[in-house]
Amino acid sequence: MAPVGVDFTVGARRLASVTRSLATWRFGLADVLSQACARLCPPDPGPDGLRVLSAPQHAVPAIIAHLPDHLIGSRQDYPRHYIDMGKSGAPDFAAYMARFSGKTRSTLRRKARKLESEAGGFHVSEHRTPREIERFLELALPLSARTYQARLLDAGLPDTPGARRVMLEAAEAGAMHCFLLHAGSQGGRRAIAYLVLPVEGRVLVYAHLGYDPDWARVSPGTVLQLEALERLYAEARFTHFDFTEGDGKHKAMFATNGVPCASFVLLKATPANRALLASRAGFDGAVAGVKALAARLGVLAGARSLIRG
Repeated sequence: MAPVGVDFTVGARRLASVTRSLATWRFGLADVLSQACARLCPPDPGPDGLRVLSAPQHAVPAIIAHLPDHLIGSRQDYPRHYIDMGKSGAPDFAAYMARFSGKTRSTLRRKARKLESEAGGFHVSEHRTPREIERFLELALPLSARTYQARLLDAGLPDTPGARRVMLEAAEAGAMHCFLLHAGSQGGRRAIAYLVLPVEGRVLVYAHLGYDPDWARVSPGTVLQLEALERLYAEARFTHFDFTEGDGKHKAMFATNGVPCASFVLLKATPANRALLASRAGFDGAVAGVKALAARLGVLAGARSLIRG
């Protein structure tokens, strides 16, 4: 049980958030791919209801039927992106890279060369053991505070004793992979991007990716993602890389597959909750209308840059 914000967002900027006490029902990739989600039993709802994360769209009616006296709202539909790293997908890094067009492969190589040129070299470090994770957090937490995810969405690396304990316990069990991208030559390196990947069975879970906004022009997140994937493929240990809930260009570019999913809240049918969901629906409709108008006028890209700035 935890306080959950029903957010009012425009692009990457959260303008307002109304908190409700909700239980969370999160669907893992194995659940989604098994097609058995509709038969799963939800957790008991919290005082205000339930938050459902990344449920397969075909199962949504059955999920709602579990709580018929609750209101559905704040719904987001998207493809749940993932990389099939097994025999039926891209079984090794060479096969994975072969999926991209020649132009895209050239672009990815060019991004790495540009970073190397502007930074005077770069290095990627891996962090898995508890001691290595402590060092990772020492460098990544100050970096996370600078990212737009932390500043605008409160979605940076969690900096709490509980979150640290969870990461260290996972590392002790061999179930945590973290990567840092360092710009510069040896002796003068600076961490500019991080990637956090908990491991569930043989599935890598995309938990956190962030980068220093001062280095955004050289695509550090993209460079780090590709370098990490090459190393992870070399282990020949994992079956999937799960990009979890939400859509985005980064996820879509690196994924090999996707499953239609939805995230939403189920709130108790109180007058306050009815008003909240109606307000959120009206706000989303207004934002969609403004985006459509901006797209027709050819100013959408500039508006997105302004929102993230």
